[in-house]
Amino acid sequence: MDITTITSLEDFQKVTENNHDFVVFKHSLTCPISDAANREFDQYSLQADKPLYRLFVQEARELSNYIADHYQIKHESPQVISFTNHEPTWNTSHSAITVINLKENI
Repeated sequence: MDITTITSLEDFQKVTENNHDFVVFKHSLTCPISDAANREFDQYSLQADKPLYRLFVQEARELSNYIADHYQIKHESPQVISFTNHEPTWNTSHSAITVINLKENI
């Protein structure tokens, strides 16, 4: 499954309008742990069955904060949040972002 980059609240609203189930990956461009998690997320995308979205926290700070505030999920970077029926059902961060963990929980 392709990973679509989202950068704004408007992008995220389109995601929620068009998908009931989806996954968001918050990626930091300056963090080596996030770089490793990004590689795992890329690998996971090859077998994913939900739409996948990535936001770069340095470029989409407002969106990243909105997701944290609106869904009451503490912001982490890197962080994966899985949504089912428009609600977050699972999230993890840092070194817990592995292909195996994503496959088991999403």
